Amino acid sequence: MSRFRLLALALMSLVAVAACETGNTAPPQSPMAAGDPGAALYAAHCDACHSGTAGVRAPGLASFIYMSPRSLLAAMETGAMRSMAASLEPEQRRAIAEWITGRSVVETPLPPSAHCSERPTTGDREVGWSGWGGGPTATGFRSTEQAGLTAGDVAKLELKWVFSFPDATQMRSQPALLDDRVIVGSQWGDVYALDKQSGCVLWAFRADSAVRGAISVGLDAAGNQRAYFVDNLTNVQALDVESGSPVWRTRVGQHPDATNTGSATLHDGRLYVPISSMEVAAAANPAYECCTSSGAVVALDAASGEILWRHRVIGEPAREVGRTEVGTRILAPSGAPIWSSPTVDARRGLLYVGTGENYTRPTTESSDAVLALELETGALAWTFQATASDAYNVACGRPDVDGNCPAPPGPDFDFGMAPILVERVEDGKQILVVGQKSGMVYGLDPERDGAMLWSTRVGSGSTLGGIHWGIASDGVLAYVTNSDHPRSELPAQFVNRGRTPGLFALDLITGEIEWETATPSDVCAERMGCVRGHSAAPSVIPGVVFAGSLDGRVRAHSTRSGRVLWEFDTARSFAAVNGGSGRGGAIDGPSPVVGAGWLFVNSGYGLFDQMPGNVLLAFSTGR
Repeated sequence: MSRFRLLALALMSLVAVAACETGNTAPPQSPMAAGDPGAALYAAHCDACHSGTAGVRAPGLASFIYMSPRSLLAAMETGAMRSMAASLEPEQRRAIAEWITGRSVVETPLPPSAHCSERPTTGDREVGWSGWGGGPTATGFRSTEQAGLTAGDVAKLELKWVFSFPDATQMRSQPALLDDRVIVGSQWGDVYALDKQSGCVLWAFRADSAVRGAISVGLDAAGNQRAYFVDNLTNVQALDVESGSPVWRTRVGQHPDATNTGSATLHDGRLYVPISSMEVAAAANPAYECCTSSGAVVALDAASGEILWRHRVIGEPAREVGRTEVGTRILAPSGAPIWSSPTVDARRGLLYVGTGENYTRPTTESSDAVLALELETGALAWTFQATASDAYNVACGRPDVDGNCPAPPGPDFDFGMAPILVERVEDGKQILVVGQKSGMVYGLDPERDGAMLWSTRVGSGSTLGGIHWGIASDGVLAYVTNSDHPRSELPAQFVNRGRTPGLFALDLITGEIEWETATPSDVCAERMGCVRGHSAAPSVIPGVVFAGSLDGRVRAHSTRSGRVLWEFDTARSFAAVNGGSGRGGAIDGPSPVVGAGWLFVNSGYGLFDQMPGNVLLAFSTGR
């Protein structure tokens, strides 16, 4: 991008700030608008939400320099901005994306050399990692035998290969490990099976939209090995693991703004699929009637894709409860999305999910809560609500515009992570451990309908965490990453009440903090887009916790003390095995994946003004 365009983007943001400070809420004219249809379209349709005063949930124009034209177009066509851009013609959306970035929207194909010249020897198809957190209980734990690594091996880890995802700016899909292959999704909906030893492509399949969650692998009722995933448009799909051929496809979202950000959980011949919605962003438009969507879980037959049951988090339909100051109808109850992945409790026949905030008032008892659903029917068994009366949407980041922000706005304290079900080594009892964007961690008793055993604060909390993506446990301690993202919104009453960003170890019996390791404060000095904090989920093997950071480093910590045993900086350029080069960036979202002597790390997360990237890195000791 040229210096002129960067200066123009910065100037446009300053113009927007000036307009807001003088009370002018009309979209400001771009300094580059003359003769450029993309600039004029942006000013008319986008700038009101993405002005210089916008928060990280609706990033300002200057932050778009981290995105590719293809990623901006995808956001408007099938992603978070699809409802807001629905009135635009395809060529208008393309013009906006190309004007912002100064580049043409192109798709970079994989070269023929990226594909394997011969297929690896077929093994027994042993599953090494499947779904979020490595399995139905989502603990992120691998035994020494499963991991193929010991604490003594970690210092010997070396980068073996890097796969670059063409044109991508964020890495969200957690890989599955199946014997000799790594199966992973992408920002464009491409699902790849890669040879574990070399990174060459065994097969590729393209879904309808981004595949953001983890890939699950396993046998269906007929004994066929399948790979399962959900795309951004809530299409659930099963693929044959040998060929990548589609087996079945079922769309599970019902609301126009329904989306999927969590992962499907595979258990006993069924898939459990979480559903959220992007009405939280659509509400930033004052003319939008907010809101009617509800979080949900849908259970499907893994062999056929048939829907077996559906649980709607908000049991009643939305109704008109008032009008905004600009005359738009307010509809409620709404929201309580399920951003994360369901967790299975086979012993009790339950499924656990965490929910987010309500989008409007009045609020419900099912928001900012952990819900226990019956595995067989989807019926609600019990509810643990951590934060009552939390109503929030992206309009709350626009104090200059009368519109859809609930009064008063809530803090947006979702349960954005998958609950983890852990068997404590000390006494053999199971405990449900959940972390909230409030910075709180809760230990719940599954034997007593989620009764709280303990609660511990590890951070101040914010719209981007607190605990954002996850917790891992080895049955001795719970390992918690705290973000406290410095660029996220936080109501004044919640500021400066917690700890610094980093990794924390909590005792599973008492909840007490055993140790904490702060994210280093001196690694972001001259690195554009570098953020201090731990947002991604961790994973754990005996003696070692693996945790990626928003500063681009992946670190291996001692489970005894938190001491760093090994570290690798991913925020740089790499030669890619599939041709050309790729680049790492912020590590956010899924945990590192460990299995059979390998460590796989996603790098790059070009949202929230963080460092973009497009690589999957494969490490091994080479034994």
